[in-house]
Amino acid sequence: MAVYKKMRMRRKPMADINVVPYIDVMLVLLIIFMITAPLLTQGVNVDLPQAVANPVETPDNAEPLIVSVDANGNYYASIGETPDQPVEPTLLANRVAAVIRNNPQVPVMVKGDASANYGQVVGLMALLQQAGVPNVGLITKQPESQPAN
Repeated sequence: MAVYKKMRMRRKPMADINVVPYIDVMLVLLIIFMITAPLLTQGVNVDLPQAVANPVETPDNAEPLIVSVDANGNYYASIGETPDQPVEPTLLANRVAAVIRNNPQVPVMVKGDASANYGQVVGLMALLQQAGVPNVGLITKQPESQPAN
C-alpha cells in the first residue's frame, strides 16, 4: 500500500502553464511574416504628382532620360539616333538598362499622352522597373488656371 501512495503523490496536477513552446511558435511565425511581407507587394512604386507640383530636382549636369507613350501605345525614348521613332518594348528595356548601368543617378521621366490608356502607361513603368530603374518621375503640364512656380 505504501508504494501505491508514493505513486499517487507524484501525480500532483501542475498549476503552471509552460509557455516556452508558445513563444517558440510565435518567434517562428514572426520570422516567416517578416520574410514574406516584402514579397507580397506588387506593382510599380510611383508617387503620383498633384495638379500643381514642384519640379523634380536633378543632379547637376544630369540630363533626364525621357520615355514617352503616345495615344496608340507606342514607346519612345530620348536616347538613340532617332528619338522620334517608336521603339519596341524589349529594345527600349535594353537601352534603358544600359543607360542605368553606365549612370545609376540619371533621372528617368515618363511622359504619357493625355489620351493614352492607363494600362499602357503602367506597362511602360513596369518595363522600366524590369530594366532596373529605381525611381520614375511623371511629367505633367502645369494647369492653365494656376500660375507657374
